[in-house]
Amino acid sequence: MGATRYGVATPEEAAGMSGLEMIEALAAGKLPAPPIAQPMRMAVTEVEKGRVVFTGTPDETLLNPLGGVHGGFALTLIDSATGCAVHTMLDAGVGYATVETKANFTRPIRADCGTVFCEGRVVSMGRQIATAEAYLRDGEGRVLAHGTSTLIILSGR
Repeated sequence: MGATRYGVATPEEAAGMSGLEMIEALAAGKLPAPPIAQPMRMAVTEVEKGRVVFTGTPDETLLNPLGGVHGGFALTLIDSATGCAVHTMLDAGVGYATVETKANFTRPIRADCGTVFCEGRVVSMGRQIATAEAYLRDGEGRVLAHGTSTLIILSGR
């Protein structure tokens, strides 16, 4: 497999794809990874309707002034996993936007902790509002952070 391509899918690349098809194509490298995935070293690794898993690999470039991995790393993974889980439930041409994401940080994340795993699942799917939850775990399965997101469904983007 070649190097990861970063960018935003063109309307032509995404034409007619459901949300599930788009996230599957993203995970398979058929669509470009979003630019934020590069500095965060994160990727979609598992996809099914209503569920997505991201991996991330923190390092020293993500440290806060106290020497721990900045909470924004965990929050970005949680927001991405919950949003993409909701995206898998949407028809072609329907978008979404995060209204709110809340996270609880339960363990410090160290720059040398290795790959972390963030599983997002849809909790409730309405016509206009969806909610989802995510858990960020280390390689030993310990919860590092968990959170919830509220998302608005945007028809006809």
